[in-house]
Amino acid sequence: MGEVMKHTISVLVENHFGVLARVSGLFSARGYNIDSLCVGETEDTTISRMTVVVQGDDRVLQQIINQLNKLVDVIDVIDLTKDVFIDRELVMIKIGAANSQRSEVIEVASIFRAKTVDLGAAAMTVEVTGSEGKVNAFIDMMRPFGIQELVRTGKVAIARSPK
Repeated sequence: MGEVMKHTISVLVENHFGVLARVSGLFSARGYNIDSLCVGETEDTTISRMTVVVQGDDRVLQQIINQLNKLVDVIDVIDLTKDVFIDRELVMIKIGAANSQRSEVIEVASIFRAKTVDLGAAAMTVEVTGSEGKVNAFIDMMRPFGIQELVRTGKVAIARSPK
């Protein structure tokens, strides 16, 4: 068995009912847990891009990619891990911040180029986008303020343009 590593896979699919279930089912049928899965329309509204992050060895992952390519609604499958790619995540964090803490939260958030997106009497919500490492670091910095709720998109990725 080969080395287990994190793979970021881009799957272009026809934008049809049931495609998500069939694609994710291929991973679960092989015993793979999907770390993150993001799906959205592309520049063509009839096509969606699925970004799947999964851990596994190259051999079994290649088998899954081969099976994905056989699905009727799948247009293209690329293991971006083999090339240079750009990836981003979004996280929104609701913090129970008293008035005395708010300026400190905003100060820490500004270091990460995060934005305050909601401000209430007892809580505030901040958002940040970036690499998985940046998002994880931001979450760690917000924990001492008391995270009430956290929502995270998972990774979206695109291959870099050739130089």
